[in-house]
Amino acid sequence: MKALVTGATGFIGSNLARELLRQGYQVKALVREDSDLRNIEGLDIQVAPGDLTQRASLDEALAGCDVLFHVAASYSFWTPDPRAVYQTNVEGTRNILTAARAKGISKVVYTSTESTIGISKNERREAEELFADPKSVAGHYKKSKCMAERVALDMCNAGLPLVVVNPTTPIGPFDVKPTPTGQLIVDFLNRRMPAYVNTGLNLVDVEDVARGHVLALEEGRIGERYILGSQNYTLKEILGMLERITGIPAPRIRIPLWTALGAAYVDEFLSGHVFRKRPRIPVAAVKTAGKFRHFPPAADSKAARELGFAPSPVDLALGKAVRWFRQNGYAN
Repeated sequence: MKALVTGATGFIGSNLARELLRQGYQVKALVREDSDLRNIEGLDIQVAPGDLTQRASLDEALAGCDVLFHVAASYSFWTPDPRAVYQTNVEGTRNILTAARAKGISKVVYTSTESTIGISKNERREAEELFADPKSVAGHYKKSKCMAERVALDMCNAGLPLVVVNPTTPIGPFDVKPTPTGQLIVDFLNRRMPAYVNTGLNLVDVEDVARGHVLALEEGRIGERYILGSQNYTLKEILGMLERITGIPAPRIRIPLWTALGAAYVDEFLSGHVFRKRPRIPVAAVKTAGKFRHFPPAADSKAARELGFAPSPVDLALGKAVRWFRQNGYAN
């Protein structure tokens, strides 16, 4: 069986490409002309030049494929051009899914995010039944992913055989950019974290997320969403694990969210608007930290029951991330 993977040069996508190869799939990767190819060097995959904003290139990329994993997204808490984020994440999703339907692709796995999951105190409802309001999420990335997931589900309702996966916060190898969470680990390793804020995340090994995608293809029910997460932690607990893994002292100073937000506004103005470079403290990232993003334990999750998803311990994933960043020159 041949699978087209969009975003195969990225963090989740490159781990997914490796997992598909391990499981005997043929893999084709949609790759933009200016993509960094380090993550797929040496892999036995077919490269298909193309762009989510160019429909003709998508038709060509899907030729000969049986299934589609749409993983690609413009992922950043800050961007100098918000329109490009919506063009890639929303219209690009519409383009690739429209092409997949026209080609008669047998099944699509769409990679969404935990940010599209609503938070409710009503514990009788499955987390996957809750949808975040795009107006309530911070930043263009999260807003665009809410809109893109709606596009995907609408196309599913119109007949496209599609399953949605919602990874929480993946960590592990091949985080080349790196992601915001990967950057947190890099900053810790380089001793650039003097303080922390009180927030909470659900971490998961990116290699488990890759396996979860394949499980969603093979076992997932059409039209359903599946959270791919593992364990809930506070940021303080995450830093404590990193201290135990590396021997580097974790920051002991906790600052109020409003202090971090003020620093973020200053940094974003100076870095983004004056010096025209990416800010180290994006405002959207700090606003996101204002809410604990915790989810039901992995063993009790819908993904465990229906897909057989069983993630590994998070401390092992943190260890893999630390080793990968050090081996690839991000930190000493």
